[in-house]
Amino acid sequence: MRQATDKGEREMNKARREALDKVRVELENLWLTVDNLRIEEEEYHDNMPESLQGGEKGKQSQTAIDALYEAVGSIGNAINSIEEATGA
Repeated sequence: MRQATDKGEREMNKARREALDKVRVELENLWLTVDNLRIEEEEYHDNMPESLQGGEKGKQSQTAIDALYEAVGSIGNAINSIEEATGA
């Protein structure tokens, strides 16, 4: 790995870390938003009459829940990767 040879290169590295930290914070906010929407969708699905849960509406709702779980996981992975890259 190449070392920084002057203060300018170190400053740039600090600037990139700060930029990534801002992205991480934005991703954390998105993670919370998507997870809250997933919870709302689960509550909607759970409160459906059983006859609807087994029908088309229930299937669509479950598909949305599954996709939101995946999205939450992907956002979480992105946050972890940024933290690893920045040493946070």
